[in-house]
Amino acid sequence: MDCRLNIITLGVADLDRALRFYRDGLGWQPSSVSNEHIAFIQLGAVILALYSRASLAADAQLPAAGSGFAGFTLAQNVASREAVDAALGRALAAGGTILKPAQEVFWGGYSGYFADPDGFAWEVAWNPHFKLGASGLVELPQ
Repeated sequence: MDCRLNIITLGVADLDRALRFYRDGLGWQPSSVSNEHIAFIQLGAVILALYSRASLAADAQLPAAGSGFAGFTLAQNVASREAVDAALGRALAAGGTILKPAQEVFWGGYSGYFADPDGFAWEVAWNPHFKLGASGLVELPQ
């Protein structure tokens, strides 16, 4: 199997509400291939898809019910501490919830967490150990 991640699909309770958060609140623009059932947003090398939670569960043949910590977080690395603060502020203004205010962290960086309206946890981090390339993608050391 190739070592690659192309699409992350979030099962959302209300697609219109999710679009208001990501598109209108965060300013992330859906692709023209999006429709009334699913939205696709280019996030660097990965695509974020927003799709009905019930439909996504049915497609994967899994139960749709679930609550609490899902066992994963999504993360965005940014270029500075100030960019962390700005991103968390924008998420809060868009209707997100701050889970952990931005702060110095044990690994030497600065980060905080917010939840989108469906409760998906996003970390926003400045990591002095990870270089951001010109395209904004993290370049891991070899």
